[in-house]
Amino acid sequence: MRVLVAEDDAALRSVLQRGLEEQGYVVDAVATGRAALRYFRSYDYDAAVVDWRMPEVTGLEVVTEARRRGNRTPILLLTARDAAADKVEGLNAGADDYLVKPFDFSELVARLSALQRRPPLVLAPVLSCADLRFDPSTRQVTVAGEPVTLTTIESSIVELLLRRAPAVVTRRLIATQVWEDEADAVGSNTIDVHLGRIRSKLAHSNARIETVRGMGYRLVEA
Repeated sequence: MRVLVAEDDAALRSVLQRGLEEQGYVVDAVATGRAALRYFRSYDYDAAVVDWRMPEVTGLEVVTEARRRGNRTPILLLTARDAAADKVEGLNAGADDYLVKPFDFSELVARLSALQRRPPLVLAPVLSCADLRFDPSTRQVTVAGEPVTLTTIESSIVELLLRRAPAVVTRRLIATQVWEDEADAVGSNTIDVHLGRIRSKLAHSNARIETVRGMGYRLVEA
């Protein structure tokens, strides 16, 4: 079982990761809400543990945005806020369960187990353009049925272009959706470099990435 842990407290994050791994989980642990959203875009999880209070992007915002994007991963929200109104707010935002700090680790494991006993989620549909395919459940990219090896960032860009095709995707949208710090991508030639590599790897495909001058990029059938 694969679990995402988003917690900005380094000590607690380490305890959660180590403890869950000892329980047999495969754990991805991140320190910010922005990183959590990036991981949600890149991987499929059986469950997620998300801290409410994180800098820049809060856990509540992570839950809200993940649900807006159609992500249905069971999410356990961690927080020191124990008022009934806070619990209602967290659950209404899309969290599946709520655990107040400080908590007993065995209770967290039991709650995760309960979340996993729910019926399996419907798999997301395969995205396609011409002979280019992207399977969100496996993150596998293929051209005419043959697998194409892409980096995590490259596959995230391809997914975004496929989801918006044939509409134009702006550079800023690519930066905000793919990079943890969008300024690193917008203020440099980073996006251009990655698009160049993707075009090279997909050169034998009937799908083509067009540059729309002054606007961004779009994926079209050649």
